[in-house]
Amino acid sequence: MKIGFVVNDVMSEKPVYTTIRLAMAAEQLGHNAFLMGIGDFAYEPDGSLTARVRGGGKGKKYRSLERYLDDVQTPDVEVQMPVGEFDVVMLRNDPAEDAGGRPWANNAAVAFGQLFAAAGVLVVNDPTRLADALSKAYFQHFPEIVRPQTLISRDEDQIAAFIADLGGRAVLKPLQGSGGSGVFLVNSAESPNLSQIIEAIARDGYVVAQEFLAAATDGDVRMFVMNGRPLEMEGQIAAFRRKSGGDDLRSNMSAGGKAHKVAVSDEMLSLVNTVQPKLVADGMFLVGLDIVGNKLMEVNVFSPGGLGSCQVLYGHDFAKQIIHDLERKVDIKGHYGAEMSNLRLATL
Repeated sequence: MKIGFVVNDVMSEKPVYTTIRLAMAAEQLGHNAFLMGIGDFAYEPDGSLTARVRGGGKGKKYRSLERYLDDVQTPDVEVQMPVGEFDVVMLRNDPAEDAGGRPWANNAAVAFGQLFAAAGVLVVNDPTRLADALSKAYFQHFPEIVRPQTLISRDEDQIAAFIADLGGRAVLKPLQGSGGSGVFLVNSAESPNLSQIIEAIARDGYVVAQEFLAAATDGDVRMFVMNGRPLEMEGQIAAFRRKSGGDDLRSNMSAGGKAHKVAVSDEMLSLVNTVQPKLVADGMFLVGLDIVGNKLMEVNVFSPGGLGSCQVLYGHDFAKQIIHDLERKVDIKGHYGAEMSNLRLATL
């Protein structure tokens, strides 16, 4: 199986990234894995699609993420490959990384992903529905029962009134973004600075105002969900609690959060059951759910990270479980061909 991983920029990848773990797992299982950046695609005059790709050493049995990535990032290993040669392409770019410097990149990844699917390549997550998820507004399409009270606006008075209705305490963050960037906890002590906070966030677009959940003081839980169900190996679910390193509200790993074991509760499993129908209908093969208490805070459908933390905490290589499921889908596609749509197959 030839599997491609689309990232923001191959040369800026790091060994700790989940994408690198997935690519090396594919190599360990005997497949050919290739990385490509958002700017590495070409739509040729004859209508064919190609990409500049980078792969590891053929036949090598990698055991080190660092060694694998070193080989991928070695000069002069880049080759131009017809996209039609791939069996699977995983779209693993983070739109937030390119929002400022390369605003064209977000739409490009989705657009080329759609062309890949049209060429007969299995693309996950489904690129058509990913286009709807380029902002946190996608989150509002999930059932209200699992969401905290939320307002999306650019109007300062409207936001201030909403916060007052919540008792003066709320979380403010940009509609576009990830990794905890631009997240503020507003309370009575912060009220004199509310205008400046709203102005700072609104400078780059809409402001998301969300009720503050008391359970957030104990961090949040990142749970991996595959095909609409918790990712699981030998009875252990790929989930961990993220706690901030100090008084910082943000528990994101990129913001200094630390991973801890978590006992997945019945409430969390009930939440997954509630959002499962939409995830499956939207072709969201692999997502990361961020959960506080019994509420869903975010759905990362682009590049959920933390598989390495799960492996360290529980001793299971969940990345191989994901690759095995892609093998199963490719086998199904071999039997059904074009009769099975990309959207359907993505979460089958």
